[in-house]
Amino acid sequence: MNRRQMIGRTAATCGLAALAPGAALAEGFEVTRTEAEWRAMLTPLQYKVMRQEGTERAGTSPLDNVYEPGTYHCRGCDLPLYSSEHKYDSGTGWPSFWKALPDAIGTKEDNTLFTTRTECHCRRCGSHLGHIFEDGPPPTGKRHCLNGASLVFRPA
Repeated sequence: MNRRQMIGRTAATCGLAALAPGAALAEGFEVTRTEAEWRAMLTPLQYKVMRQEGTERAGTSPLDNVYEPGTYHCRGCDLPLYSSEHKYDSGTGWPSFWKALPDAIGTKEDNTLFTTRTECHCRRCGSHLGHIFEDGPPPTGKRHCLNGASLVFRPA
């Protein structure tokens, strides 16, 4: 199964909006760029995280400590992804949310690091955001553990 097919799979146990079948166009996602265009618009860390599914070091994102009202957007295509109303301090060193905005993210199974995790991506441009875990607060019990490098915060 290729990357786009995996992103399109629904992680039913997460109760999230996954990338709907057909949402990714035959030539890519709604927002597509060449590798050169991605590299030109992103820092090396942002490129590693967003386009190569890397992870920033815990405690390095200034967005981890932002709790003012607003919306977190995808750095790659500016799609609104998460509301500040759903953000909480998970103590992990990464920005954490208990749910995404409707139709904002896609998910796929990630079998790296000797375990199975749920990986989340922007549904519009495919940029890697982070992972979703089952140890979050009510009402969802989910922890969307995200890389701040993938996000842009827009105050309300």
